[in-house]
Amino acid sequence: MPEPTTPNSPAHTAVPTIVVVGHGMVGQRFLEALAGRGLTPAAGGARVVVLCEEPRPAYDRVQLTSYFTGRSPEDLSLVEPGFMERHGFELRVGDPAQSVDRAGRTVTARSGAVFPYDTLVLATGSYPFVPPVPGKDARGCFVYRTIEDLLAIEEYAKGAATGAVVGGGLLGLEAAGALKGLGLRTHVVEFAPRLMPVQVDEGGGAALLRTIEEMGLSVHTGVGTQEVLADAGGAVSGMALSDGSSLATDLVVFSAGVRPRDQLARDCGLAVGERGGIVVDEQCRTSDPAVLAIGECALAADGRVYGLVAPGYEMAETAAETLVGGRSAFTGADLSTKLKLLGVDVASFGDAHGAADGSLDVVYSDARSGVYKKLVIAPDGTLLGGVLVGDADQYGTLRPMTGAVLPVAPEQLVLPAGAGGPVALGPSALPDEAVICSCHNVTKGAVCEHTTLPEVKKCTKAGTGCGGCLKVIGQLLPPPEDAGLCGCFPYSRSELYEIVRTLRVTSFAELLDSHGRQEARGGDGCEVCKPTVGSVIASLAPAVGASGYVLDGEQAALQDTNDHFLANLQRNGSYSIVPRIPGGEITPEKLIVIGEVARDFGLYTKITGGQRIDLFGARVDQLPLIWTRLVDAGFESGHAYGKSLRTVKSCVGQTWCRYGVQDSVKMAIDLELRYRGLRSPHKLKSAVSGCTRECAEARGKDFGIIATAQGWNLYVGGNGGATPRHADLLAQDLSDAELVRLIDRFLMFYIRTADRLERTSAWLERIDGGLEHVRDVVVHDSLGICEELERLMAGHVAGYRDEWAETINDPERLRRFVTFVNAPEAPDPSVRFVPERDQIKPDLELLAGPVLAVRTLEGTAS
Repeated sequence: MPEPTTPNSPAHTAVPTIVVVGHGMVGQRFLEALAGRGLTPAAGGARVVVLCEEPRPAYDRVQLTSYFTGRSPEDLSLVEPGFMERHGFELRVGDPAQSVDRAGRTVTARSGAVFPYDTLVLATGSYPFVPPVPGKDARGCFVYRTIEDLLAIEEYAKGAATGAVVGGGLLGLEAAGALKGLGLRTHVVEFAPRLMPVQVDEGGGAALLRTIEEMGLSVHTGVGTQEVLADAGGAVSGMALSDGSSLATDLVVFSAGVRPRDQLARDCGLAVGERGGIVVDEQCRTSDPAVLAIGECALAADGRVYGLVAPGYEMAETAAETLVGGRSAFTGADLSTKLKLLGVDVASFGDAHGAADGSLDVVYSDARSGVYKKLVIAPDGTLLGGVLVGDADQYGTLRPMTGAVLPVAPEQLVLPAGAGGPVALGPSALPDEAVICSCHNVTKGAVCEHTTLPEVKKCTKAGTGCGGCLKVIGQLLPPPEDAGLCGCFPYSRSELYEIVRTLRVTSFAELLDSHGRQEARGGDGCEVCKPTVGSVIASLAPAVGASGYVLDGEQAALQDTNDHFLANLQRNGSYSIVPRIPGGEITPEKLIVIGEVARDFGLYTKITGGQRIDLFGARVDQLPLIWTRLVDAGFESGHAYGKSLRTVKSCVGQTWCRYGVQDSVKMAIDLELRYRGLRSPHKLKSAVSGCTRECAEARGKDFGIIATAQGWNLYVGGNGGATPRHADLLAQDLSDAELVRLIDRFLMFYIRTADRLERTSAWLERIDGGLEHVRDVVVHDSLGICEELERLMAGHVAGYRDEWAETINDPERLRRFVTFVNAPEAPDPSVRFVPERDQIKPDLELLAGPVLAVRTLEGTAS
């Protein structure tokens, strides 16, 4: 690390010196802005020293919670490898600024090093506000701001059962999600009368509250924290609330907002606001022209302190432009935001609370599905703002239209399908000056100058922030000239499906040699087309005369790892076994068999959200032995390893439930047995609810059924997981026969036209005409293909054979289930387990490998 200049040295030599205090998201963006303008040591423009308080370079604080879903601190880094070295920036991590001598123009770091400057840029960010309540310093109290905070919470939570978050804003709900993910019973305490009071109105807060409580979190609004209670050892034991109630909790996370980190400025005499924040002008200069301030520490010229990253980025660009003599100005920023909190889409933009005189609200609210949409409209039809909770798909189009008269009636933009909407305006309705990426202030016109998403990201940075604009960017970009599946085929998946169906192709080699790209013919294909074609042939096997067994002959070489052994590969090289339990109904005798198998083979057992029992920890050579016992007891493959139907969940229906109006269990079993083994572009999930209370969560499935007094309502295109989507109503009040016929048609039309690895939710949004087109095809037979779709499904049902039953009865097929071909009896030595909670888990130390000593530059071990 370069040695700092001594205090007696001149403030600058041949080039000016810029000292940046703080290396968070805004600090890193400022360095990138300098690099883009040539104001770097490598370009001979300036010496740049960066004093970073944290032990690591800048990382994505917006995505901080993703650490708990598997992203490492390195994954969160915003500094691409070699960036600092390439531009010559001097980064000192773990060495924050301690004081500023404005008269001498020097900064003293915690290490004692003194740095002279010509320009000082303060990017110190903010600090978490901790309410001054008794007990706030008890052991087990944390804030939620840095990676180190998360590491500390994660460690302490290992000995905790219950956690509480003080604050129900953006970061508070993220913290609550993190605690829930760590296995803690979680409470959220918010002083305001609703969650996210800054971003959403009363209706949006109510919708968000209902959805979050359904996830198992306990929410307390309209109350404050009076005291954090501690036990005799000084550890958190509970909380006393302002309404006289109390909570028992082992851990408290304070997330009650942030305050500008302006103490360094105060100490050196810079002007600060009455309520905090370093006062800056439109060029981000402080009361000392040699000192600039950007990001959350700054009180902008419009009198606001901005706590979002997008305004901070704009200030960083403005400050860099100021240093090169430009005329850029920061006069304020858009506070619109779109987030996914605990899996729930929440967005607000413009005048979300309708503060403008004469404004009118257009509201749609569905408490049952947790959807709330409000548009704020001026008397002349101008869109002023809005709030979207539970369904924020239209945010990317609506936000840029703020301030313009909508081209359609606003109610058409909030109503669901089948009730007068929604109308898909699409990005084509936006003017070129509309801002598509608010994080980086990128307009539609700038996006449209490029042709691919990687190009857009590289040249404009659009899509590299919160990611909320990616969908709109994708719609703006032209379709690729070559829509082929991969480098081997010039056709899409749906086109290959038609070729296989029409020409009755039964092998991959035949298809590649006849319809592959010229240079690919005679080859082996690639990892994209092989499993895709394998799935297409499997789904059409009865119609084209191919073997329905996916491991027969050439088909075996086309399968993904999971299909290759008819089991899901786990992280330590072992496999899981998932027998089918149709509708979640199982006899005591079959339960006993599962228990005996798990005991005898030493397997980890878990009941899943799909109403099945998973068995983990089997070696590949044990799979046939385990399945022999399961098949003998009447079980079949649950196809958890394949892109096919997984489960059809059910509630208990009218047989047991006093609210049920139809027999949901029988319907779920019938549907699961009908569609079992159906190979498709992606996995399929379903559920049947016996009444509108929706206990089976049918609207979160690829096809979901909800009972009515007159029959069944069919919903399609739902999805849980990383990108939740409520299913849309396709048809209602159907008889049993009508329901099955429409599902047959829907599934076969999806299999026929979807892209590779495309869930029904994404397919429904992508396909031309969307839901209405699908309804026309499968309900009204607008294309005249329904008879064929039904025939294809009938062929699948008639031709179904259980893959594991066929495997264990064929010695030739059993030969593949060995770890080592040259030593078939030898078990895999890397598959080891350790005990945990009376069961087993993978030996993580074995997986991690040996710990290697790391030596510093001085040669000492650390």
